[in-house]
Amino acid sequence: MLSTASSVGRETYLDLEKRAQAIRRHIVNMIAEVGSGHPGGSLSAVEILTTLYFGVMKIDPNVPNDPERDRFILSKGHAAPVLYATLAERGYFAVETLSSLRRLGSLLQGHPDMRKVPGVEMSTGSLGQGLSVGVGMALGARLDHRYCRVYVLLGDGECQEGQIWEAAMAAGHYQLNNLVAIVDRNGLQIDGSTETVMTLSPLAQKWRAFGWNVVEVDGHSFSELFQALDSVAYAHKPTAIIARTVKGKGVTFMEGAVEWHGKAPDRKQREKALEELGE
Repeated sequence: MLSTASSVGRETYLDLEKRAQAIRRHIVNMIAEVGSGHPGGSLSAVEILTTLYFGVMKIDPNVPNDPERDRFILSKGHAAPVLYATLAERGYFAVETLSSLRRLGSLLQGHPDMRKVPGVEMSTGSLGQGLSVGVGMALGARLDHRYCRVYVLLGDGECQEGQIWEAAMAAGHYQLNNLVAIVDRNGLQIDGSTETVMTLSPLAQKWRAFGWNVVEVDGHSFSELFQALDSVAYAHKPTAIIARTVKGKGVTFMEGAVEWHGKAPDRKQREKALEELGE
């Protein structure tokens, strides 16, 4: 049997906030240590992954390949630091491993590798592919009569990829109510504002047009995230959760600043960030 967050009792919001702060500290430390990585979009997704891994998903780090487990796909694979930090906090591997990010021979490369990292369900990095694989996993679970869900985290800039909408159309057609897409709607991508690069609005209406149940939430609010994720059980179609977030959330000089999409903090910036994050 899988050990789930619901079966052992959800952590309190205070516990989750502490988890989120720890994950943020890991993100800052690991990227600063190696001098390379993507802090902005990792920090914006912290509450989303904390909610999933410590409050929602049916998983057991001791049995990472259990066929009945829920699946999570980080489609925006460049935000690997948030996934690695969350997996370490959840017990998939030792927290000390995080310091090896992007090192030669490390499990933890710049993008997740499902062949090496416990808990990683898909090797991602080429944007736009994660939702298609999520559709396949959800269909496979249905054919195998398994009651599990597939969660896919997308970047909002990633939603400019045509493959996202091919997958969305397929999910709507097959009414995959075991599939949840979460859009990290921080409004920024590597080249600037998403609306300047390629307008996404009206994003919610686009998902609805493809036959999805759509919920819009504050992506940093545990209560709103839980409510949205709980509602999935009552949907008869796939669900898209558009989570409004702040790029670089938690580190004031990174918040809403596009230059922190893929830049590592230097020593002084690291110290300042960790001071803000309670270390």
